[in-house]
Amino acid sequence: MRKLWTPLILINFKSYTEGIGQRALKLAKEAETVARRTGVCIGLAPQHTQITELAKAVSLPIFAQHVDPIEPGSFTGHVLAEAVKEAGAVGTLINHSEQRLKLASIQTAIRRMRELKLTSVVCANNAEVSASAAALKPDFIAIEPPELIGTGIPVSKAQPEIITETVNRVQQIEPEITVLCGAGISRGEDVAAALELGTKGVLVASGIVKAKKPAETILEFAEAART
Repeated sequence: MRKLWTPLILINFKSYTEGIGQRALKLAKEAETVARRTGVCIGLAPQHTQITELAKAVSLPIFAQHVDPIEPGSFTGHVLAEAVKEAGAVGTLINHSEQRLKLASIQTAIRRMRELKLTSVVCANNAEVSASAAALKPDFIAIEPPELIGTGIPVSKAQPEIITETVNRVQQIEPEITVLCGAGISRGEDVAAALELGTKGVLVASGIVKAKKPAETILEFAEAART
């Protein structure tokens, strides 16, 4: 299924107030309009509390922002994979730089995704971590140097060698894994540059969620992704 999702623009709503409540719903519908107009796949990773609402409101793939590496049981406050699936998510981010996991926990989370036929998007901060994650066979790896996240300085320009090295190392280990990139992606040209470097899409947050005109920015990204 993931091959049908490329190029992919995956929008992480994080915990921004611009991405909750009615604002999240509006953003989701704007993203759906762009996806239909351009044919580019746009995924959404909202707050867990709105997964069901957005999954019912739009036809786009909805991802959780995180799941914990647990089985059903006594884990108060943890995020259960079965719960996000029942809520309507098709997959989850794993090991985002703001929700880091140890390698063993990443492995467990990927296994739980596989057991439930959900899609795993593992975030990594450099090529070495990406290679280690690739050995665990997630569906996607998103390379995101944390020092560039939220800066507006795109990794595709600031550190292009990290992207190319990540793509090469991941493909050598497991060719079926799809590589995305994130951190500082804020313009269509950043998306185009990321694809030219060998990725199949981008993971973006503030560049869209906090944009003055999110719908226009999403369209700019999508048009860049399909050229």
